[in-house]
Amino acid sequence: MTDPDEPARSRGRYPKGIARRQEILDKAIEVFAQRGSKKTSLRAIAQEVGVTHAALTHYFGSLEELLVAVYRESERRSNDWQPVPEHASPAKMMEISAEQNQSIPGLVQLYSMLVATALEDNHPAAQEFATGRFSRLRTEMAERVRGLQASRHLRSDLDPDLVAALVIAASDGLQTQWLLDPSVDHKGALEMLDRLLAGGADA
Repeated sequence: MTDPDEPARSRGRYPKGIARRQEILDKAIEVFAQRGSKKTSLRAIAQEVGVTHAALTHYFGSLEELLVAVYRESERRSNDWQPVPEHASPAKMMEISAEQNQSIPGLVQLYSMLVATALEDNHPAAQEFATGRFSRLRTEMAERVRGLQASRHLRSDLDPDLVAALVIAASDGLQTQWLLDPSVDHKGALEMLDRLLAGGADA
């Protein structure tokens, strides 16, 4: 009898294979939300998730690709759960994300690990994830800044692209500090940054 967790390569392209991959991903998200990104092998994670090592290798290829898939899926779900208000400032966007992250420190740790891994050589999955995410966020935030400047809710003398880069850097840095010391007020610091960026704007 064939092990259901050791599918043939062709199965991944069919609905059953897609459903199986999603099932594994759902379980992996639960595991990482609790355990974080503790250094371990793909085989050990398979055991925690409750599938064979062959199944994880088939659907995700490597440990790095699995970690990227776990974070991307968890991020998609958080956006669906609490979408960012249309007129929220860039700092407010990151503040909302920070509030959500307080309940899933394991996934926050996973994100930090992926970004750190992206700085090393020979980690294409992590590098593609990190560079793509930062580029997308900068573009989205810069467009939001331009809209807020046009409606005079944000200072007009600020460069939108630099504001976007600054807010992302501040949020990620605060997030790292919070992981090391939960007393760090991530939300409060972003609120203050929001006020500084809005200072002098004409209502």
